[in-house]
Amino acid sequence: MDEKIIKELKEILGSDELFFEKEDLKPFSYDATERTYYPEIAVMPTKTEQVAGILKIANREKIPVTPQGGRTGLSGGALPIKGGIALSLLRMNRIIEIDLNNLIAIVEPGLNPVELQQEVNKVGLFYPPDPSSQVECTIGGNVAENAGYTRAVRYGVTKDWILGLEAVLPTGEIIHTGRKLYKDVAGYDLTHLIVGSEGTLAVVTKIILKLLPKPEENKTITVIFDDVDLCADMVVTIFQNKIIPTAIEFMDNVTISSINRYLGVNLPEDAKAFILIELDGTKESVEVEKNKLINIIKKAMPREISIAKDDKEREKLWRIRRDALPALTAQYPGRVEADVVVPRYSLPSLVKKIREVERKHDIKIATYGHAGDGNLHVTFLINRKVLSDLEKAFSSMDDIFKATLSMGGSITGEHGVGITISRYIKWQFSDSEIELMKRIKKAFDPNHILNPGKIFYDIEEAYIL
Repeated sequence: MDEKIIKELKEILGSDELFFEKEDLKPFSYDATERTYYPEIAVMPTKTEQVAGILKIANREKIPVTPQGGRTGLSGGALPIKGGIALSLLRMNRIIEIDLNNLIAIVEPGLNPVELQQEVNKVGLFYPPDPSSQVECTIGGNVAENAGYTRAVRYGVTKDWILGLEAVLPTGEIIHTGRKLYKDVAGYDLTHLIVGSEGTLAVVTKIILKLLPKPEENKTITVIFDDVDLCADMVVTIFQNKIIPTAIEFMDNVTISSINRYLGVNLPEDAKAFILIELDGTKESVEVEKNKLINIIKKAMPREISIAKDDKEREKLWRIRRDALPALTAQYPGRVEADVVVPRYSLPSLVKKIREVERKHDIKIATYGHAGDGNLHVTFLINRKVLSDLEKAFSSMDDIFKATLSMGGSITGEHGVGITISRYIKWQFSDSEIELMKRIKKAFDPNHILNPGKIFYDIEEAYIL
């Protein structure tokens, strides 16, 4: 990069917040997709005004800028695939305010959601989003991807907890969308246009979040099935009986086996499926709901039903679920994951289709995820270095995406499009819809500097797998 530009960036940031030696750039070159793209330079601003200054220079010089948080994403959204500047927001990690009168928090994007949860819990409050990568991810990254999470069944996804944003446009202007208001319909809803835009429209620098009183009681129930179809049917039956749990999480036999090896736990190796159900609310409401739920589940004659005795046991069970991906990655380092979502009533059909694809292509598939909202992570257990394995994974993914869309579903429920599934965007959206999205991108980012190459398929890049 030109020395003049480096000098200008140093004037904005100082030397301690700017990196350009290759060994220093390594932490900014990869994410959870296990792909690597080095930026030319990395910056770690601590103030909104610094972000604005960086983007003004980048826009003037037409330098690509890739915003980054905890780099835990599974779609490649934080990868600097065009080089340029990696803009890490990890040092913008403060809780600016916890408003006890309005039940609102204002935070910076580099804040870890666990840290926010710990702080609001101290004052009897609760922030519902709890992504599986919560220990490493950032709230800014959750905003960029409109992250889902285990509690989304009852509480919705990230966008449902955001009232407003401070953000910097690619041209360097600082904008404010939304306010500390629960009702506000003035003008276009720019807040929720930016949320889920995968860092392609603006760089978020402050976030206004809704909070709730902390639930009085939690119950965690696990159910083991000897029939995966019966398990999927049970998820639908629960909702047909008008029970809305906080979470219903699913794991198949392959995932169970990997978890046993990874964590040294003793889930039944021959079990076909495992679901984890969480209830929360008042003590009275949770007790009533728990009894009703168990009576419904018993009718399906599962192998085993158990209820966590205390918080320690609850946390152990939740770790089993949260560590599903690390467990599969440890045992199958070449794995590739799809993140599909269907209407809840189509979950049994999706589970059947996955097994059908597994047989058709002679490929090993692990399935786990958020069954309560129809979102499953379909993981192809392959060796990426073997061409025949790659071909099987491509063909399998094609079949599963086609089936998902035919059921009224989506090619991604929470991981985003990024680069990993950008070739499929045209399967879900019409040419007119894609063109409209591109015009929105152009309005925000006329020089196409911010997170270029993401979402919209670029035939020049070998993105997939």
